[in-house]
Amino acid sequence: MSGRLFVASAGSRTIASRVTKADDAPSRGKGLLGRESLDADEGMWIVPCPMIHTFFMKFPIDVLFLDRGLVVRRVLENLQPWRLSPWVLSAHSVLELKGGVLRGCVRAGDRLEIRPS
Repeated sequence: MSGRLFVASAGSRTIASRVTKADDAPSRGKGLLGRESLDADEGMWIVPCPMIHTFFMKFPIDVLFLDRGLVVRRVLENLQPWRLSPWVLSAHSVLELKGGVLRGCVRAGDRLEIRPS
């Protein structure tokens, strides 16, 4: 996994200021497993990834499915532990956030910017 942190924003709103990128098999496989929680400004960007699960997780998450251009293709808010997401064929990556932080502020069709912090 890259040690670099990223910032994700939609328009002028910062979605997460501490985003860790999971871009190899071990880091994608682990994801947020083993974590007790996420802070409101934290996120996990999983690349590539068209579908997720929350098996063995201890907290709900908000999920943004992104295409290669970082356009939001699907939003799932407060996905609870022990669930499967749908397979989002147009998604190339997923941004996982603390459950409840989005509150409807990001919608399908919005474009994110994810840049090094």
